[in-house]
Amino acid sequence: MRRMRLEKTSIHRSNGGSAASRGLWCRMEIPSDLKRVDEVEETILGQCQRYSFTDRDLFALKLALDEAFANAVKHGNQSDCDKHVRIKYRVTPRRADVVVEDEGLGFNPASLPDPTHDDHIEATHGRGILLMRAFMNNVVYSPSGNSVTLTKFNDSPRNNVERSVAFG
Repeated sequence: MRRMRLEKTSIHRSNGGSAASRGLWCRMEIPSDLKRVDEVEETILGQCQRYSFTDRDLFALKLALDEAFANAVKHGNQSDCDKHVRIKYRVTPRRADVVVEDEGLGFNPASLPDPTHDDHIEATHGRGILLMRAFMNNVVYSPSGNSVTLTKFNDSPRNNVERSVAFG
């Protein structure tokens, strides 16, 4: 049974397209199941493709979404399938913003050990946040530590031309 709920955060409607295609915030609530990350990625990356995000940008977003969703399911929700991961996203021609929130107690990301330190270099886990920070333009955790906001700017040459024309 598919339990995905997609809703617009704004009830104001304009004449064109869906909320996602107009750059409005959209929401999804997904059961805490690692197999469900594909639905999230397909939806968000599909919007990014419409705005000609580069393959490199799409790879970065996919990697960060995989890591954030896995952390929400495994660490936040303790793999409890009765809990949900809430996704809020907005994609515009210039950027993609994604908020991944779990139902857990949260954590302090500053308390995590440095995975590049000699004591942790051979560990088989603990690199997800490092990867998200390396591939995204911005990664911000909520004060409670149970949600993360990921931002990726559109680096396509087409977008850079539009920026230079728009801003001189």
